[in-house]
Amino acid sequence: MVGAGVAGLLAARDLDAAGATVTVLDKGRGVGGRLATRRIGTARFDHGAQFLTARSAPFAAEVAAWSAAGTVVPWFEGVLGADGIVVDDGEVRHRGAPTMTAVAKALAGGLDVRTASRVATAGHQDGRWEVGLVDGATVAADAVVLTAPVPQVLALLDPDVVDPVDRLALERITYEPCLAVLAVLDRSPGIGAPGARRPSGEPVAFYVDNQAKGVSSIPAVTVHAGPATSSALFDAPEGEVVDAVLGGLDLGGAVVLDAQVQRWRYAQATVAHPEPCLALRGAVPAVVAGDAFGDGGRIEGAALSGMAAARVLAERLGLG
Repeated sequence: MVGAGVAGLLAARDLDAAGATVTVLDKGRGVGGRLATRRIGTARFDHGAQFLTARSAPFAAEVAAWSAAGTVVPWFEGVLGADGIVVDDGEVRHRGAPTMTAVAKALAGGLDVRTASRVATAGHQDGRWEVGLVDGATVAADAVVLTAPVPQVLALLDPDVVDPVDRLALERITYEPCLAVLAVLDRSPGIGAPGARRPSGEPVAFYVDNQAKGVSSIPAVTVHAGPATSSALFDAPEGEVVDAVLGGLDLGGAVVLDAQVQRWRYAQATVAHPEPCLALRGAVPAVVAGDAFGDGGRIEGAALSGMAAARVLAERLGLG
């Protein structure tokens, strides 16, 4: 399993339950992918995905179980606009408790998850997969599930193991980036309930008061730049990004005490693969999955993709 985001962890969990021996590799220091949390001093930020919704029965069952365990809690209901909740759509937005990373940590429990394990190559050796890490170590497997962003998957796969039809399908998938500015403030920004806003245009796509959300003990905002701003400034110096993204934002007179930038190169699929996962052609089983498959972009889409990948691979391996 390459990738310990929600897709990879759910695929690993379901394959483990079916009787497979599963190893999860991830380049990050912790699990979660875009279910991400960072600290700046005593401030704490959800700086990737901010909430999750459940529209399908399978994912609603997952969320219900997480809710019963206290892993997620309701945050608000409705669609956010620049002045607060503007449309009541009947959907509850859940947040992780205490942070979005809590969901990934709960899913990783009991699994063999190896963080800080950056995969460099994946190819066939004697009828099995051989996954090579940048530190020179290798992991052999009868099958793989690849849930990293698709350009990264294509970069690590040996060219001769990907059928041209599959490669073309994967190359059709495209993403847009997102710059996230994390700012520690001297006082509350006064955003108001539920502590988040979604402006109508660039440079800001979404911003949230992590203290009002229940994530941080002190005032701290996460500000996601819009796709045009993120593309234009993705490689710009950190100070330039902070000034551009925070410059036009009303923080209620609060002063920025410290700020950092998180660069999400593959934040949102703009062209997703229509199916929930893609089983690669070939004698040695492999499935590509993640938030760029099926209902791409949302946490639910990634979760359903991971579960679909597990079903496909379990059937291919003859697992119960």
